[in-house]
Amino acid sequence: MSDEPQSWAPRDSSGAGASSTGNPPPTASGEQPGQKPGKPGKPGKKARPRRTGWRRAIPTWRMTLGTLLGLVVLLGAGIFAAYRLVDIPAANASATAQSNVYLYSDGSVIARDGDVNREKVKLSQVPPTVQHAVLAAEDRDFYTDDRAVDVKAMLRAGWNTVTGKGKQGGSTITQQYVKNYYLGQERTVLRKAKEAIIAVKLNRQQTKDQIFEGYLNTSYFGRNAYGIQAAAQAYYGKNVEELTTAEGAYLASLLNAPSAYDVVAHPGNKPAAQRRWNYVLGGMVKERWLTAAERATTRFPTPGEAKPSNGLSGQRGYIVQAVKDYLNRRGILDAKTLATGGYRITTTLDKAKQDAFVEAVDDNVMAKTSADRAADRNVRVGGASIVPKTGKVVALYGGIDYTKQYVSNATRRDYQVGSVFKPFVLASAVVNDSTTQDGRRITPNTVYDGTNKRTVVGVQGATDYAPANEDDVDYGDITVRIATDKSVNSVYAQMAQDVGPAKVRDTAIALGIPADTPDLTAAPSIALGTANASVLDMAEAYATLADHGRHGRYVLVEKVTKDGAEIELPERTTDQAVSREAADTTTAVLRSVVEGGTGTAAQAVGRPAVGKTGTAEEDRAAWFAGYTPDLASVVAVMGQNPDTGAQTPLYGALGLSRVNGGGAPAETWAAYTEAALRSSPAQEFDLRPAPGSDEGDELLIDENADGGTDPSSSPDPDASPDSTSEATPDNTPDGSAPPTTGTSTGGNTSGDTAGGADGGAVSVPDGNG
Repeated sequence: MSDEPQSWAPRDSSGAGASSTGNPPPTASGEQPGQKPGKPGKPGKKARPRRTGWRRAIPTWRMTLGTLLGLVVLLGAGIFAAYRLVDIPAANASATAQSNVYLYSDGSVIARDGDVNREKVKLSQVPPTVQHAVLAAEDRDFYTDDRAVDVKAMLRAGWNTVTGKGKQGGSTITQQYVKNYYLGQERTVLRKAKEAIIAVKLNRQQTKDQIFEGYLNTSYFGRNAYGIQAAAQAYYGKNVEELTTAEGAYLASLLNAPSAYDVVAHPGNKPAAQRRWNYVLGGMVKERWLTAAERATTRFPTPGEAKPSNGLSGQRGYIVQAVKDYLNRRGILDAKTLATGGYRITTTLDKAKQDAFVEAVDDNVMAKTSADRAADRNVRVGGASIVPKTGKVVALYGGIDYTKQYVSNATRRDYQVGSVFKPFVLASAVVNDSTTQDGRRITPNTVYDGTNKRTVVGVQGATDYAPANEDDVDYGDITVRIATDKSVNSVYAQMAQDVGPAKVRDTAIALGIPADTPDLTAAPSIALGTANASVLDMAEAYATLADHGRHGRYVLVEKVTKDGAEIELPERTTDQAVSREAADTTTAVLRSVVEGGTGTAAQAVGRPAVGKTGTAEEDRAAWFAGYTPDLASVVAVMGQNPDTGAQTPLYGALGLSRVNGGGAPAETWAAYTEAALRSSPAQEFDLRPAPGSDEGDELLIDENADGGTDPSSSPDPDASPDSTSEATPDNTPDGSAPPTTGTSTGGNTSGDTAGGADGGAVSVPDGNG
């Protein structure tokens, strides 16, 4: 073989030699003759030189375009994934929280309870001009632009935030609602992204009206007011329905800077607030929601002073608690449901009468207390007032301050009512056509033995119950009328036995005393008020007497709404609890208590009135219950140790040796009733008492055939001639009964321990009132 280099080519599969193609051989560089420099196999193109140095670090335009396209794809995939993964969350607890609002009958606010001052309203309740003001301030294209997210505004806000021009929202009303209702107030990129996604989804699920309504109810307006209704109250003391265009524009201005634009809290910011207000009104004109002429006459509506949160101080807490109990016991709203908030509760309370009751207590009780008297630390007062015809509670006094004394003295049931219970015995006697032990019909003119500590006599003879009269006074023979005037215990205990303690109890329940009242026991002692009924209970029962025996449960709530929807309330029904004859007979007798008995202080009311005094055991409470034809009210002064909560006697309180029902309670009753009815004409009682019940039917007792004594000879040194003697008519009217002597059985006993007919010991009031 030759040592020379060999030149060869692969065999042509066609069998032809390389030289047979007719093509010239390649050059040393591998290029075919005539081929232009460039890519191999592509004639005429020159090969691109390799990048060197710093140029290698710069991406080519192909790389840049590819990267951008990749990012777009990734971003789109990310948005798609986020849209699929991010759901509309449950609402924030704080966004749905509402306070319950308690109102007087005229719509003015009594109190709010709950942590958040918010009261939701329907969009239809918001005046159109107020709606337009908000739209002009926050999102003028809200209804015309279907987009839930304003991308340009978001980017602009983001740029301003990054460049130090301040944090800005750049959000539509939909986005702001999402932030308020579903998310939070933190300003982060993640929250903003979630806000946009949820806004888009929400925009597809809810109508514009629903979103706008939610926005108005969740936005913060300053002064701790969440929602447009709370704002209307906080700044202008009115409901949202009553807002003017100018006021609505001001509230809309606050959305941009709630605290800064409060011109009352920050007077120096008023020019800025006015500029914002003008901007809102200008937007309304531009959008043709307000005419130029209307705009020209619109003046800046300076809001009222900010009212500090009064919470449940004063009478508010007592009223709120009474309303809660009322709603629960009447089956309207239980405590758990009410605690969800958002209820607007209109009570029957009359603001003027409520204020009058507070003033009467302050002037006639609290003003007489002194820090130097230990007994005055124990003084408590409860009061209630009811319109007899309607059963509406128009005033309720629970104590000096709910934040200082938590138990309401108007509704508590742990103090004896004392002698204010006695009228129920008389009413029961008439209802049941009762007779004395010797068979005489019981009327106001029936004579009983008023001897002190006289033993009560039953069908089977003497019992072991012998109640003492106040100050151990012996009255001798005395009519029921005078015994009522002087609140003689021995007479009423025997009368209860004659009527039947169970019947007396039934009558009291029919009049309005709850059947489950503590110590409402069917024993002769029931007449002396051993039952622990509340002031409000007693007011209801006396209102029944005032309404001629027609009874209906008291009413404390007139209307309840939530989110604009009204809650159905039970209708009040009445029935003839006792006959008109029985009720009017009792009223006629109670009239003489005020005219010349233990309740003369009530004459200060200056119009026809009746009433009864009462004192609890050991003078732990003093009562006055009374009524005019158009208003029944009860006042009780109670003794309670503020440290231990124990009931205490009122001896020495108010600078008096003792406090009885004819003193501070009657004086307070008169002052309140006079003020409450000052603007109303005086009404006379229209009475139809039982035959033989008129005072003219009563004969002097010393003219009785049985030789009884004249009650005017009573050893009571304070006896009034007007209340202890009666004129003798020339003839007894037809159909009337002459005075009848009650049971003379028994006599004085040495013990003062009260016992029932069955021998059981009973603790009874020892005062007459």
